[in-house]
Amino acid sequence: MTATGSLPTAPLGASGIDVGIQGLGCMGMSEFYGPSDLTESRATLELALESGVTLFDTADVYGSGHNEEFLSDFVRANRDRVVLATKFAIVRKADDPAFRGIENSPDYIRAAVDASLRRLGIDTIDLYYMHRRDPRVPIEESVGAMAELVAQGKVRALGLSEVTGPELRAAHAVHPIAALQSEWSLFSRDVERTAVPAAAELGVTFVPYSPLGRGFLTGSFAAADELADKNDFRRAMPRFSGSNATANAELLAPLRAIADARGVSLAQVALAWVHSRADAHGVPVVPIPGTRSRIRLAENTAAATLALTADELASLEPIADRVAGPRYADMTFTSAGRE
Repeated sequence: MTATGSLPTAPLGASGIDVGIQGLGCMGMSEFYGPSDLTESRATLELALESGVTLFDTADVYGSGHNEEFLSDFVRANRDRVVLATKFAIVRKADDPAFRGIENSPDYIRAAVDASLRRLGIDTIDLYYMHRRDPRVPIEESVGAMAELVAQGKVRALGLSEVTGPELRAAHAVHPIAALQSEWSLFSRDVERTAVPAAAELGVTFVPYSPLGRGFLTGSFAAADELADKNDFRRAMPRFSGSNATANAELLAPLRAIADARGVSLAQVALAWVHSRADAHGVPVVPIPGTRSRIRLAENTAAATLALTADELASLEPIADRVAGPRYADMTFTSAGRE
Protein backbone atom coordinates (compact mmCIF):
# COMPACT_ATOMS: atom_id res chain seq x y z
CA MET A 1 0.00 0.00 0.00
CA THR A 2 1.08 3.56 -0.68
CA ALA A 3 0.17 6.67 1.22
CA THR A 4 -2.54 9.08 0.13
CA GLY A 5 -2.46 12.08 2.44
CA SER A 6 -2.02 10.48 5.85
CA LEU A 7 -3.83 7.25 4.99
CA PRO A 8 -2.57 4.03 3.41
CA THR A 9 -4.58 2.82 0.41
CA ALA A 10 -6.41 -0.35 -0.55
CA PRO A 11 -7.71 -1.61 -3.91
CA LEU A 12 -11.38 -1.79 -4.79
CA GLY A 13 -11.40 -5.41 -5.92
CA ALA A 14 -9.73 -5.87 -9.29
CA SER A 15 -11.10 -2.59 -10.67
CA GLY A 16 -7.73 -0.85 -10.74
CA ILE A 17 -9.08 1.83 -8.39
CA ASP A 18 -7.23 2.46 -5.13
CA VAL A 19 -8.75 4.39 -2.22
CA GLY A 20 -7.72 5.51 1.23
CA ILE A 21 -8.37 2.70 3.70
CA GLN A 22 -11.10 4.76 5.32
CA GLY A 23 -13.86 6.46 3.39
CA LEU A 24 -16.58 8.92 4.33
CA GLY A 25 -20.30 8.17 4.51
CA CYS A 26 -22.16 11.32 3.46
CA MET A 27 -25.77 10.29 4.18
CA GLY A 28 -26.15 12.31 7.38
CA MET A 29 -25.28 15.52 5.59
CA SER A 30 -28.73 15.41 4.02
CA GLU A 31 -31.04 13.32 6.18
CA PHE A 32 -31.78 10.77 8.90
CA TYR A 33 -29.71 12.16 11.82
CA GLY A 34 -31.47 15.48 12.31
CA PRO A 35 -30.64 18.93 10.86
CA SER A 36 -27.26 19.38 9.20
CA ASP A 37 -25.04 22.44 8.93
CA LEU A 38 -24.18 22.40 5.22
CA THR A 39 -21.28 24.82 5.68
CA GLU A 40 -19.68 22.50 8.24
CA SER A 41 -20.47 19.51 6.04
CA ARG A 42 -18.63 21.11 3.11
CA ALA A 43 -15.67 21.86 5.34
CA THR A 44 -15.72 18.23 6.50
CA LEU A 45 -15.56 17.03 2.91
CA GLU A 46 -12.53 19.21 2.25
CA LEU A 47 -10.74 18.07 5.41
CA ALA A 48 -11.47 14.45 4.55
CA LEU A 49 -9.78 14.82 1.18
CA GLU A 50 -6.79 16.60 2.76
CA SER A 51 -6.53 13.74 5.27
CA GLY A 52 -6.26 11.02 2.65
CA VAL A 53 -9.92 10.02 2.42
CA THR A 54 -10.72 9.46 -1.24
CA LEU A 55 -13.85 7.25 -1.20
CA PHE A 56 -17.00 9.35 -0.69
CA ASP A 57 -20.21 7.40 -0.33
CA THR A 58 -23.75 8.53 -1.16
CA ALA A 59 -26.97 7.12 -2.65
CA ASP A 60 -29.87 8.41 -4.69
CA VAL A 61 -32.22 7.76 -1.75
CA TYR A 62 -30.36 10.02 0.70
CA GLY A 63 -32.49 13.12 0.93
CA SER A 64 -34.34 11.88 -2.17
CA GLY A 65 -31.49 13.06 -4.38
CA HIS A 66 -30.34 15.98 -2.23
CA ASN A 67 -27.14 14.28 -1.07
CA GLU A 68 -25.95 13.67 -4.63
CA GLU A 69 -26.77 17.29 -5.53
CA PHE A 70 -24.98 18.55 -2.42
CA LEU A 71 -21.83 16.57 -3.28
CA SER A 72 -21.81 17.69 -6.91
CA ASP A 73 -19.68 20.84 -6.58
CA PHE A 74 -17.15 19.12 -4.33
CA VAL A 75 -16.83 16.09 -6.60
CA ARG A 76 -16.48 18.13 -9.78
CA ALA A 77 -13.90 20.45 -8.21
CA ASN A 78 -11.78 17.46 -7.13
CA ARG A 79 -12.65 14.97 -9.85
CA ASP A 80 -9.15 13.61 -10.24
CA ARG A 81 -8.87 12.84 -6.51
CA VAL A 82 -12.37 11.76 -5.48
CA VAL A 83 -13.66 8.22 -5.89
CA LEU A 84 -17.43 8.72 -5.89
CA ALA A 85 -19.70 5.85 -4.88
CA THR A 86 -23.45 6.04 -5.18
CA LYS A 87 -26.29 3.53 -5.14
CA PHE A 88 -29.66 2.66 -6.63
CA ALA A 89 -32.51 0.34 -5.60
CA ILE A 90 -34.32 1.90 -2.61
CA VAL A 91 -37.51 3.62 -3.74
CA ARG A 92 -39.47 6.22 -1.79
CA LYS A 93 -42.86 7.89 -2.18
CA ALA A 94 -43.32 11.64 -1.86
CA ASP A 95 -46.70 11.21 -0.16
CA ASP A 96 -45.48 8.55 2.30
CA PRO A 97 -42.14 9.45 3.97
CA ALA A 98 -41.96 6.09 5.75
CA PHE A 99 -42.30 3.99 2.58
CA ARG A 100 -39.28 2.01 1.36
CA GLY A 101 -39.47 -0.23 -1.68
CA ILE A 102 -36.77 -2.08 -3.62
CA GLU A 103 -36.38 -1.99 -7.39
CA ASN A 104 -33.72 -4.02 -9.22
CA SER A 105 -35.15 -4.28 -12.75
CA PRO A 106 -32.83 -3.48 -15.67
CA ASP A 107 -35.07 -0.65 -16.92
CA TYR A 108 -35.05 0.95 -13.47
CA ILE A 109 -31.26 0.63 -13.21
CA ARG A 110 -30.78 2.37 -16.57
CA ALA A 111 -33.02 5.25 -15.52
CA ALA A 112 -31.50 5.50 -12.04
CA VAL A 113 -27.91 5.84 -13.23
CA ASP A 114 -28.82 8.64 -15.63
CA ALA A 115 -30.67 10.48 -12.86
CA SER A 116 -27.68 10.14 -10.51
CA LEU A 117 -25.28 11.36 -13.19
CA ARG A 118 -27.46 14.44 -13.75
CA ARG A 119 -27.63 15.27 -10.04
CA LEU A 120 -23.89 14.75 -9.58
CA GLY A 121 -23.01 16.70 -12.73
CA ILE A 122 -20.41 14.14 -13.83
CA ASP A 123 -20.01 11.76 -16.77
CA THR A 124 -18.92 8.63 -14.90
CA ILE A 125 -19.67 7.16 -11.47
CA ASP A 126 -16.60 5.47 -10.02
CA LEU A 127 -18.40 2.81 -7.96
CA TYR A 128 -22.08 2.02 -8.54
CA TYR A 129 -23.82 -0.14 -5.96
CA MET A 130 -27.06 -2.07 -5.92
CA HIS A 131 -28.21 -0.71 -2.56
CA ARG A 132 -30.53 -3.59 -1.67
CA ARG A 133 -31.36 -6.92 -3.26
CA ASP A 134 -34.85 -7.71 -4.55
CA PRO A 135 -35.10 -11.53 -4.54
CA ARG A 136 -37.91 -11.33 -7.11
CA VAL A 137 -35.39 -10.25 -9.75
CA PRO A 138 -32.56 -12.68 -10.60
CA ILE A 139 -29.32 -11.09 -9.46
CA GLU A 140 -27.71 -12.14 -12.73
CA GLU A 141 -30.26 -10.00 -14.58
CA SER A 142 -29.62 -6.94 -12.43
CA VAL A 143 -25.83 -7.25 -12.61
CA GLY A 144 -26.07 -7.81 -16.35
CA ALA A 145 -27.74 -4.42 -16.66
CA MET A 146 -25.11 -2.88 -14.39
CA ALA A 147 -22.38 -4.38 -16.57
CA GLU A 148 -23.89 -2.58 -19.56
CA LEU A 149 -23.29 0.70 -17.74
CA VAL A 150 -19.59 -0.15 -17.45
CA ALA A 151 -19.44 -0.91 -21.18
CA GLN A 152 -21.14 2.44 -21.88
CA GLY A 153 -18.64 4.35 -19.75
CA LYS A 154 -21.26 5.53 -17.26
CA VAL A 155 -19.75 3.48 -14.43
CA ARG A 156 -16.18 2.36 -13.69
CA ALA A 157 -16.77 -0.42 -11.15
CA LEU A 158 -19.69 -2.34 -9.65
CA GLY A 159 -20.67 -2.90 -6.05
CA LEU A 160 -23.37 -4.69 -4.09
CA SER A 161 -24.82 -4.00 -0.67
CA GLU A 162 -26.33 -6.40 1.84
CA VAL A 163 -26.02 -9.57 -0.24
CA THR A 164 -25.23 -13.06 0.98
CA GLY A 165 -22.15 -15.04 0.02
CA PRO A 166 -24.01 -17.12 -2.59
CA GLU A 167 -25.56 -13.98 -4.07
CA LEU A 168 -22.14 -12.36 -4.33
CA ARG A 169 -20.74 -15.39 -6.12
CA ALA A 170 -23.64 -15.44 -8.59
CA ALA A 171 -23.19 -11.74 -9.33
CA HIS A 172 -19.42 -11.97 -9.65
CA ALA A 173 -19.82 -14.69 -12.27
CA VAL A 174 -21.66 -12.19 -14.48
CA HIS A 175 -19.30 -9.25 -13.97
CA PRO A 176 -16.46 -8.63 -11.50
CA ILE A 177 -17.76 -7.04 -8.31
CA ALA A 178 -15.30 -4.54 -6.85
CA ALA A 179 -16.88 -3.92 -3.46
CA LEU A 180 -19.44 -5.34 -1.07
CA GLN A 181 -20.97 -2.85 1.35
CA SER A 182 -22.80 -4.11 4.42
CA GLU A 183 -23.12 -3.22 8.08
CA TRP A 184 -20.12 -4.55 10.02
CA SER A 185 -19.10 -3.46 13.48
CA LEU A 186 -18.52 -4.73 17.01
CA PHE A 187 -22.32 -4.85 17.30
CA SER A 188 -23.06 -6.37 13.86
CA ARG A 189 -21.09 -9.39 12.69
CA ASP A 190 -23.68 -11.47 10.84
CA VAL A 191 -21.84 -10.77 7.55
CA GLU A 192 -19.02 -13.00 8.75
CA ARG A 193 -21.18 -16.09 8.16
CA THR A 194 -21.18 -16.12 4.35
CA ALA A 195 -20.58 -12.65 2.88
CA VAL A 196 -17.09 -11.98 4.22
CA PRO A 197 -15.71 -15.44 3.30
CA ALA A 198 -17.08 -15.06 -0.23
CA ALA A 199 -15.57 -11.59 -0.58
CA ALA A 200 -12.19 -12.89 0.59
CA GLU A 201 -12.38 -15.81 -1.83
CA LEU A 202 -13.30 -13.61 -4.82
CA GLY A 203 -10.98 -10.70 -4.08
CA VAL A 204 -13.84 -8.30 -3.40
CA THR A 205 -13.16 -5.36 -1.09
CA PHE A 206 -15.47 -5.11 1.92
CA VAL A 207 -16.86 -1.66 2.72
CA PRO A 208 -18.42 -1.67 6.21
CA TYR A 209 -21.15 0.90 6.75
CA SER A 210 -22.21 1.97 10.26
CA PRO A 211 -18.85 0.79 11.67
CA LEU A 212 -19.62 2.88 14.77
CA GLY A 213 -23.00 1.27 15.36
CA ARG A 214 -24.76 4.47 14.20
CA GLY A 215 -22.98 6.38 16.94
CA PHE A 216 -23.91 4.07 19.80
CA LEU A 217 -20.41 2.62 19.97
CA THR A 218 -18.99 6.11 20.46
CA GLY A 219 -20.94 6.60 23.68
CA SER A 220 -22.57 9.73 22.26
CA PHE A 221 -26.00 8.43 23.26
CA ALA A 222 -27.17 5.50 25.38
CA ALA A 223 -30.83 5.33 24.38
CA ALA A 224 -33.05 6.54 21.55
CA ASP A 225 -34.96 8.94 23.76
CA GLU A 226 -31.72 10.89 24.29
CA LEU A 227 -31.64 11.81 20.58
CA ALA A 228 -32.68 15.43 20.24
CA ASP A 229 -34.43 15.27 16.89
CA LYS A 230 -37.76 13.46 16.83
CA ASN A 231 -37.16 12.51 13.19
CA ASP A 232 -33.81 10.82 13.88
CA PHE A 233 -34.34 7.40 12.34
CA ARG A 234 -32.34 5.69 15.09
CA ARG A 235 -35.40 6.18 17.30
CA ALA A 236 -37.04 3.31 15.39
CA MET A 237 -34.10 0.92 15.67
CA PRO A 238 -34.64 -1.91 18.17
CA ARG A 239 -31.12 -1.84 19.61
CA PHE A 240 -31.45 1.71 20.85
CA SER A 241 -34.75 1.54 22.72
CA GLY A 242 -35.96 0.32 26.11
CA SER A 243 -34.29 -2.63 27.78
CA ASN A 244 -32.25 -3.35 24.63
CA ALA A 245 -30.53 0.02 24.91
CA THR A 246 -29.85 -0.50 28.61
CA ALA A 247 -28.28 -3.90 28.00
CA ASN A 248 -26.27 -2.74 25.00
CA ALA A 249 -24.85 0.29 26.79
CA GLU A 250 -23.27 -2.08 29.30
CA LEU A 251 -21.42 -3.82 26.45
CA LEU A 252 -19.25 -0.77 25.94
CA ALA A 253 -17.21 -1.48 29.08
CA PRO A 254 -14.34 -3.26 27.24
CA LEU A 255 -14.11 -0.38 24.74
CA ARG A 256 -13.93 2.11 27.59
CA ALA A 257 -11.16 0.12 29.24
CA ILE A 258 -9.06 0.12 26.06
CA ALA A 259 -9.83 3.77 25.32
CA ASP A 260 -8.85 4.85 28.83
CA ALA A 261 -5.63 2.84 28.77
CA ARG A 262 -4.64 4.11 25.32
CA GLY A 263 -5.79 7.71 25.72
CA VAL A 264 -8.04 7.41 22.67
CA SER A 265 -11.80 7.63 22.10
CA LEU A 266 -14.40 4.89 22.03
CA ALA A 267 -14.92 5.65 18.33
CA GLN A 268 -11.26 5.08 17.61
CA VAL A 269 -11.29 1.71 19.37
CA ALA A 270 -14.42 0.64 17.48
CA LEU A 271 -12.94 1.70 14.13
CA ALA A 272 -9.59 0.10 14.88
CA TRP A 273 -11.44 -3.17 15.46
CA VAL A 274 -13.12 -2.88 12.04
CA HIS A 275 -9.77 -2.21 10.38
CA SER A 276 -8.36 -5.28 12.13
CA ARG A 277 -10.84 -7.43 10.21
CA ALA A 278 -8.68 -7.09 7.09
CA ASP A 279 -5.97 -9.29 8.58
CA ALA A 280 -8.43 -11.48 10.48
CA HIS A 281 -10.32 -12.44 7.30
CA GLY A 282 -7.80 -11.82 4.53
CA VAL A 283 -9.91 -9.23 2.74
CA PRO A 284 -9.36 -5.52 2.00
CA VAL A 285 -11.56 -3.51 4.39
CA VAL A 286 -12.49 0.14 3.81
CA PRO A 287 -15.00 1.34 6.43
CA ILE A 288 -17.06 4.45 5.70
CA PRO A 289 -17.94 6.06 9.04
CA GLY A 290 -20.38 8.87 8.47
CA THR A 291 -19.84 12.30 9.93
CA ARG A 292 -20.62 15.93 9.14
CA SER A 293 -18.12 17.32 11.66
CA ARG A 294 -14.46 18.14 11.11
CA ILE A 295 -13.69 17.21 14.71
CA ARG A 296 -15.18 13.74 14.29
CA LEU A 297 -13.54 13.36 10.87
CA ALA A 298 -10.09 13.96 12.34
CA GLU A 299 -10.82 11.56 15.19
CA ASN A 300 -12.02 8.85 12.80
CA THR A 301 -9.12 9.07 10.35
CA ALA A 302 -6.64 8.80 13.23
CA ALA A 303 -8.15 5.40 14.02
CA ALA A 304 -7.17 3.97 10.64
CA THR A 305 -3.63 3.31 11.83
CA LEU A 306 -4.42 2.38 15.44
CA ALA A 307 -3.39 -1.26 15.96
CA LEU A 308 -5.09 -3.18 18.77
CA THR A 309 -3.19 -5.90 20.62
CA ALA A 310 -4.23 -9.54 20.65
CA ASP A 311 -5.42 -9.17 24.25
CA GLU A 312 -7.45 -6.08 23.39
CA LEU A 313 -9.07 -7.82 20.45
CA ALA A 314 -9.88 -10.82 22.64
CA SER A 315 -11.63 -8.57 25.15
CA LEU A 316 -13.86 -7.22 22.37
CA GLU A 317 -14.65 -10.60 20.83
CA PRO A 318 -17.74 -11.51 22.94
CA ILE A 319 -19.61 -8.25 22.36
CA ALA A 320 -21.57 -9.06 19.18
CA ASP A 321 -23.04 -12.28 20.57
CA ARG A 322 -24.47 -10.35 23.52
CA VAL A 323 -26.14 -7.51 21.61
CA ALA A 324 -29.85 -7.17 22.34
CA GLY A 325 -32.15 -6.57 19.39
CA PRO A 326 -31.69 -6.79 15.59
CA ARG A 327 -29.98 -4.02 13.64
CA TYR A 328 -33.21 -3.20 11.78
CA ALA A 329 -36.83 -3.70 12.77
CA ASP A 330 -37.31 -5.40 9.37
CA MET A 331 -34.33 -7.61 8.62
CA THR A 332 -35.70 -8.77 5.26
CA PHE A 333 -33.82 -5.85 3.71
CA THR A 334 -30.47 -7.33 4.84
CA SER A 335 -28.30 -10.26 3.85
CA ALA A 336 -28.90 -11.84 7.27
CA GLY A 337 -32.62 -11.87 6.54
CA ARG A 338 -32.04 -14.16 3.55
CA GLU A 339 -29.48 -16.55 5.04
